Amino acid sequence: MVELDKHGALLILRYLPPYEDRDERAYLDALIEIGRRDSTFALLAVFAGGGGLSQAGEREQALWFKATRERFERHCLALAIVRPDANPRMIETFQRLWSMPLTATCDEQAARRFITQHMETA
Repeated sequence: MVELDKHGALLILRYLPPYEDRDERAYLDALIEIGRRDSTFALLAVFAGGGGLSQAGEREQALWFKATRERFERHCLALAIVRPDANPRMIETFQRLWSMPLTATCDEQAARRFITQHMETA
């Protein structure tokens, strides 16, 4: 199941079970939609840790990162990633892509606090 919910400037992307055949396309389409935003936002991305992408999906995601990097940097106030396997190395990896405040955690409430803090100070 993939959902992209919009709550004002807060975008919540969820990629969670039950997984379906169309989830990869829905996830990639959600990234495209996020990448087209022309106003500021914060992104909370919640992943269950399964539902991995195919090789083609990984390539499309990597191309999305490259194609939207500048726009994403300009508009995203903060990024919080929730995954069961979140760790400091994940944060370091994403910090190489983007300079906005970001965190990776296995606790959705902690991620929400992080996002709220950065939305209030923006």
